[in-house]
Amino acid sequence: MANRGPSYGLSREVQEKIEQKYDADLENKLVDWIILQCAEDIEHPPPGRTHFQQWLMDGTVLCKLINSLYPPGQEPIAKISESKMAFKQMEQISQFLKAAEIYGVRTTDIFQTVDLWEGKDMAAVQRTLMALGSVAVTKDDGCYRGEPSWFHRKAQQNRRGFSEEQLRQGQNVIGLQMGSNKGASQAGMTGYGTPRQIM
Repeated sequence: MANRGPSYGLSREVQEKIEQKYDADLENKLVDWIILQCAEDIEHPPPGRTHFQQWLMDGTVLCKLINSLYPPGQEPIAKISESKMAFKQMEQISQFLKAAEIYGVRTTDIFQTVDLWEGKDMAAVQRTLMALGSVAVTKDDGCYRGEPSWFHRKAQQNRRGFSEEQLRQGQNVIGLQMGSNKGASQAGMTGYGTPRQIM
């Protein structure tokens, strides 16, 4: 997997388009947030997509990030390993992805393990981290650290309750989507099958 050669032709074009979606400014914001959120001695990586990928690739930073979004004692990832073995690192990335989905990040916003591990789609990694930040800001449970303006708040559900009386009244109303018969008449219509008169 990790020792794939360079891609050519259509594969190369597709990879270049994916790479163009990567946002260097967003990278800086995400790195600053992760370091502030984890509140640990995490080294600031040098700028650039490759350094960002290598910084997150073993999964330890991601696991520390998701754990920091929970109150002490309720962290979803019990043991964070700093192993150099590839399968252990990929397993930690998978643990982060599962925990992020449980936390509230939509499945469609979650990257694949290979997107990070092989650096295939670092823009997808950025999208997942942005979605995670948005969920954290929206929850507003005191675990989020950082500027609330760094991430947008997600829309909140606004359920409405109607009484039986209100529901019964609504059954008698014909909505305008169904059309209206006001002002309709058959005046001027000819019988079916009658040829049109051209004068």
